[in-house]
Amino acid sequence: MLLDRFGRKINYLRISVTDRCNLRCVYCLPEDYAPKGKKEEILSYEELSEIAYCFAELGVSRIRVTGGEPLVRNGISQFISILSKIPGIQDLAMSTNGLLLEKYAGDLAQAGLKRINISLDSLNPEKFSQMTRYGKIEFVMNGICAALEAGLQPIKLNVVVVRGINSEEVGDFAQLTEDLPIHVRFIELMPMGETGFFSEARRVPYEEILKSAGPIAPLEKNDWPEGGGPAHYFKRPGAQGTIGFISALSCNFCGNCNRVRLSSKGVLVPCLDGWMGVPLGEMLRKGADRKEIKREILRTIENKPEHHFMVERAKEELHSPSSRLMCSVGG
Repeated sequence: MLLDRFGRKINYLRISVTDRCNLRCVYCLPEDYAPKGKKEEILSYEELSEIAYCFAELGVSRIRVTGGEPLVRNGISQFISILSKIPGIQDLAMSTNGLLLEKYAGDLAQAGLKRINISLDSLNPEKFSQMTRYGKIEFVMNGICAALEAGLQPIKLNVVVVRGINSEEVGDFAQLTEDLPIHVRFIELMPMGETGFFSEARRVPYEEILKSAGPIAPLEKNDWPEGGGPAHYFKRPGAQGTIGFISALSCNFCGNCNRVRLSSKGVLVPCLDGWMGVPLGEMLRKGADRKEIKREILRTIENKPEHHFMVERAKEELHSPSSRLMCSVGG
């Protein structure tokens, strides 16, 4: 069992396979963003899976594949197949913006993917295009249908709530769960990255989102959809799906954090908001064996920070942005 110095059990690894994305969401990436570094710095699937094996041997049982947008990297289904065969991995999931999901959902399910999270910040085509800059909502809706047909369950829709853009749609998203077996998760806007988009005026606090999503009732934890994340779940009366809330600023969830992140370049990041990073990929390419990699993993988890600094950053008590864009650590 992997434990940090605060007694938190670390059983969840998020692996970013690429920094590239086919969208430029306003809260995530600058419009002119281009991935930095050389193509050869990105780890191969074999290298990423070798590090994943090390985590599994230390007790990690959950893996989520992320990006950037993971479906823009060639051969992603083959990588899922490799991960699905690692002894000890019991839960294999993916986060995607859904634009390419219609094409890949069936192959991903056959490769061993169990469940999927899809970003969808508006049900209005114009607002969706505004928030994503390049997105066409019909591709995402087709992807959701394809995921349902492929048997990927549970399907979770991630909605970043922004005042003045999509905050009036909270009720519409909540209503989706009444007729469809999907799970909508409202995510509080966070001061991440260097887009300059975050402001307290744009942030909608948890209590306000909760009120807009009603009528809902809290669910017992045994009734929550499968997953290892920080959301707390509610349900509308008689609904097929659930409604979750992820509120990093209003409801700090660091005390129960169970995850670390591996970038596409093999940098191990113990906290989404942190500045630390350990170059496991570089070690691997220099000839480090599994014993050495696992020793470094243990050291990094031992030094995992107690909490993030998003609240201080939101209050402008910290004037620098988070040191990494969301796409470089997989959200």
